[in-house]
Amino acid sequence: MQADRDSLLRRLHELRSEHRDLDTVIARLSEAGTDALQLQRLKKRKLKLKDEIAWLEGRLVPDIIA
Repeated sequence: MQADRDSLLRRLHELRSEHRDLDTVIARLSEAGTDALQLQRLKKRKLKLKDEIAWLEGRLVPDIIA
């Protein structure tokens, strides 16, 4: 059980790091006036990462029955 949690935490850290990196790349490419299609793909990837992060966070937080 703890191994699964550790694995999820590692994956969450990786996804957050990639999300931050994409944020930086998107900002730089936007300033440089790069191809709009490339920017759209990067933004789509960033949104997918955000969804994965939210899903993992949901798995890590225990359900609380009120």
